[in-house]
Amino acid sequence: MSYDHLAAAQAVAVVAREHAVRVDAKAEFPLGSIDSAREHGLFGLISSTEVGGHGRGLRQAAEVIERLARECGSSAMVMTMHYSGAAVIEKHGALETRRAIAAGKHLSTLAFSESGSRSHFWAPLGTARVEGSHAVLDASKSWITSASRADAYVWSSRTSAAEGPSSLWLVDRTTPGLSIDGGFDGIGLRGNDSAPVKAAGARVPLSNRLGADGEGFGIMMQTVLPLFSVLISAGSIGMMEAAVEKTAEHAGGMKYAHLNNSPLSELPTIRAYVARMRIQTDMARALWLDTIAALEAGRADAMLRVLEVKAATAESAREVLDTAMRVCGGQAFRKDVGVERRFRDTRAALIMAPTSDQLYDFIGKAACGLPLF
Repeated sequence: MSYDHLAAAQAVAVVAREHAVRVDAKAEFPLGSIDSAREHGLFGLISSTEVGGHGRGLRQAAEVIERLARECGSSAMVMTMHYSGAAVIEKHGALETRRAIAAGKHLSTLAFSESGSRSHFWAPLGTARVEGSHAVLDASKSWITSASRADAYVWSSRTSAAEGPSSLWLVDRTTPGLSIDGGFDGIGLRGNDSAPVKAAGARVPLSNRLGADGEGFGIMMQTVLPLFSVLISAGSIGMMEAAVEKTAEHAGGMKYAHLNNSPLSELPTIRAYVARMRIQTDMARALWLDTIAALEAGRADAMLRVLEVKAATAESAREVLDTAMRVCGGQAFRKDVGVERRFRDTRAALIMAPTSDQLYDFIGKAACGLPLF
C-alpha cells in the first residue's frame, strides 16, 4: 500500500491541535507533534526510496506543512526547516545521514542567517579554515530554528579556497566549539526553538561539506529557496484557513441579546469582512498552487513565482489576520478564540529571509529586466 502523506499529516495535526496553546503560552518546543511526525513517517517524506524514504516531492511536503499550520504554526515551522535541510542532505549528504532522515532518526534545519549579514542569508561572513582533513568553522549565526533539538545544521560559510560566496556543511549540533546563545521568547512562533548559535573553532570533517567548495550559493538558490519559499507560504495559507474558520465560527456564535439574539453574521458588514478573508485566502492559495505547478513543470516563470509567492502569501496572511481581529473585536484578544495566536504567528513570514521588502526589490528587478544580484 502506498504511503498516505495526507492521512499522516492529519494524524499529526490532531496532536498539534491538542498542545498548540501550551506551546505558545510557554514558548515550548512542540515535541508532541514532532515526535508524531517522526512516528508517522513524515521525517522521510522527501527522502528517496533508495534510502528508505517515501520519495515524495515539493507538493506533498507543502500539503503537510499547510495542514500542520492550521493547528500549530511552530510545528509547521520546525518541519519546514527540517524539509529544507533534508533536501540539501538528500542531494549532497552522506548515505548514512540520508538513511537516518528517512528512518525518522535525524531532525534537520538550516543555519544560514548571520548577525553581520542579517537577512541577506546568501552572504555568510563566517569562515571555514582547512586544517588537514577538517574545516575549522568560526561564525555567529543569528537564528537557527530547532537550535537545541536538531541533530545537525546545514551550515553556510565563506569558501575555504574556491571562487564563490559560500560553501555548505553538515554540522552536528554537539560539535565542540558550538554554543547556543540563549533561547527564544518572541511574539509569535514561540515554540520553534529559534536561537543564535556561535561557532568558535568548531572542527568538522571535510567530508561533511555539502557540495563542492564554492557551490553553496547555487545550492541555496536552486534547492533551498524554491522549497523554503513554497513551504513558508504553505504555513501562511494554513494559518489563513484557520483564521477564516475561527472568525466565521465567532460571527455565527456571538449574538446580540437586545436584537432578538441575532448573530453577528446577520450583519452585512461582518459578512463582507469574512468574504474578503475568504477571497484573500483563495487568491493566495491559487498563486501557491501555480508556483508548485511551475516548479514541477520547469516553467520559465518558475523562479519569478518563487519570489512572488512568499511575499504575496505573507502579506495576505497579515491582512486576513488583521481582519479576523477586527471582526472578533475584544473577544479576539482571548486565547480561547484562537485568532490572536495566528495573528502573531503570521508576522514571522514578513521578516523571515528573504524578507517581503527584499522580495519586492527582486521582483521589481526581474520585471525591469535587471540582474537580481
